[in-house]
Amino acid sequence: MRNILIRSDSSSKIGIGHVMRDLVLAEQFEKDKVFFATRNLEGNINEKITDSGYKIFTLKTNGVDELISLINDKKIDMLIIDHYNINYEYETYIKEKTVVKIFCLDDTYKKHNCDILLNHNISAQEDKYNNIIPDNCEIRCGIKYTLIRKEFIEEKKKRKKKNKNNRVKTVFIAMGGADHSNINLQILDVLSEFCDKIKAIVVTTNANKNLNELIYYSAGKEWIDLCINSNKIAYLMTESDLAIVTPSVTINEVVFMELPFIAIKTAENQNDMYEYLVKNNYPILKEFDSILLIEKILILYNYFSVGI
Repeated sequence: MRNILIRSDSSSKIGIGHVMRDLVLAEQFEKDKVFFATRNLEGNINEKITDSGYKIFTLKTNGVDELISLINDKKIDMLIIDHYNINYEYETYIKEKTVVKIFCLDDTYKKHNCDILLNHNISAQEDKYNNIIPDNCEIRCGIKYTLIRKEFIEEKKKRKKKNKNNRVKTVFIAMGGADHSNINLQILDVLSEFCDKIKAIVVTTNANKNLNELIYYSAGKEWIDLCINSNKIAYLMTESDLAIVTPSVTINEVVFMELPFIAIKTAENQNDMYEYLVKNNYPILKEFDSILLIEKILILYNYFSVGI
């Protein structure tokens, strides 16, 4: 049995996506002992980690020496790194000071000094890692390695096909647990024009600094169902006809569930997925634009044979 340490953070600024996918990855090491090393940042979801049965070692900083001390003290065999602020130099120093095996998650094609590299996005391209990872590094790229939570697999099995009729259609909205750009409100403003024909399910978390504003906006509007810290995301997708999401790891789940979607790019680290979606003719916006969003909604609703 190996000791495996996952180094990842979540916060209102960082978001929660890294930790959420790490929890899926952790399940693959059921024969090993898995720990998390995280900082106690504002808006974190560390409680989600402990609720999933994993012990957390709380770090004071993102400094490499503190992490190395933890690796040596706990006799860690494999270090899994899922963090944009840990780079090649950081990883190289760890290799110089420990004998730990390094497993990196990456979706931005940055240089790494690791033994295993995972890019689990459907947009991942293995050839983009040429000359930026060690020759002996094991590469795991693309849809074959996509980290899908068990709840999605189970809900997809149970899903019933929806009829194309004139019933109220449900729109699933997930702009990241932290929604840095406060884009949920802008989307709801657009959808309010069709509020007699749709129901909006808005998924967010306590990491969202604009949560109070979102709660206030949604109050008294029966067409909006605000879901905070929901553990039934897969079920909510199966109940929906359309998703409006960011071109992030959520796309992996939406595509897996075969749910029609519109993606809106909100961050630079979504560029690779954005380019993939454009290339494959998926409906996507480079940035929020109310007129373009309405156009794409109308196109999809014609697909549903519903007039708006």
